[in-house]
Amino acid sequence: MFRSAQHDTGSFAVKRAFVTLLSLVCAGTSLRAAPANIWEEFSGEKAFAQVQRLVDFGPRPGGSKALEKSRDYIEEQLHASGWEVMRQAFSDDTPRGKTQFVNLIARFSGEKPAAFPSFLLCSHYDTKLFDTIQFVGANDGGSSTGLLLELARVIGQHPSLARKIELVFFDGEEAYDHFSDTDGLFGSRHFAKQLQSDRVKQFRGGMLFDMVGDHSLGITLPANSPAAMARDIFAAAEALKLRNYFSYFDRELIDDHVPLNAIGISTIDIIDFDYPWWHTAGDTIDKISAQSLQIVGSVALYYLSQFALK
Repeated sequence: MFRSAQHDTGSFAVKRAFVTLLSLVCAGTSLRAAPANIWEEFSGEKAFAQVQRLVDFGPRPGGSKALEKSRDYIEEQLHASGWEVMRQAFSDDTPRGKTQFVNLIARFSGEKPAAFPSFLLCSHYDTKLFDTIQFVGANDGGSSTGLLLELARVIGQHPSLARKIELVFFDGEEAYDHFSDTDGLFGSRHFAKQLQSDRVKQFRGGMLFDMVGDHSLGITLPANSPAAMARDIFAAAEALKLRNYFSYFDRELIDDHVPLNAIGISTIDIIDFDYPWWHTAGDTIDKISAQSLQIVGSVALYYLSQFALK
C-alpha cells in the first residue's frame, strides 16, 4: 500500500516538530543543569538585613541573654536554608570567671546522605564586653555573621557544593582583657581541640570572615595568611574586577584562624582591620554597607567554586 504524498508530508512535518520540541526540551534541561555563576546569586542587601537583625539584639558578649537570642535567630535562618545545626556547648575560665560558650556548627541536610564536608566557612558571632560603652558590634561580629548567613542561603541552593561545606559560628572570640593562651578565641580553640585527627585531615582548608562590612572597604589579609590561598583570593578578586579592595596587612593578626592553622587546617582570615570604630561605641550599623558585603560575598563564592572546591 502506498501512502499519499500529502500523508508523507504531514508525517514528516509532525516528526520534524517532535524533533524540534525534543531539542528544545533537551536544551532547556541542559541550561538548567549547567553550573550557574554562583557568585552572582549573593545579595549584599540580604546580608545587610541579617546584620541589622543581629545589631537589634544589642551588645552580645559571651554568656549574655542577647547572645542566646542571636543564637536562636542564627539557627532559625540556617534551618530555613536547609542546614542542620549542632550546638557545641562548653564552659571555660575567663578573667570574669567561668563562662558558658556555644559554638554553632552547621552541615547541609539535603536529600542525599551528607558527605564529610571538606571546607570550613567561619565567623564569630559574639561582641566584646565593655562596662562603660554600648558596643553593638555592627562590623565586629555582626558583618561577618550576616555575610555567613547569606552565604549559607546561596550555597544551600546548590546541594552538591553545600555538602562539601561546614559552617562554624564561633562564640567567645573576643578577649576580656587581652589575647593570650587563656583569654580570647575561646570558641575556635575549643573547636580545634575537639577535632579528631581524621577529621582534621578531611578539611582542605577554611575561610574566616571578620569585620567585612566597612563602608570604606579594604580587606587586609594578615601577613601570616597561607600563601597559596591568598594568591587564589587575589585571583578571584581580579576575575571579578574587585582586586583593588584586597591587599596584605603589614603584620600578623590574632583571630579565630590561628587555632585552625595550628592543627593543620589552612585557614585564611578575610578581614578589614583598617576600621576607625574598632572596639568603640561607634561600631554601629551606619558604618557598614551592603555594597561592601556584596564585594566580599561575591569574591568568597568565586574563590570557593573556581579554586578551593574545583
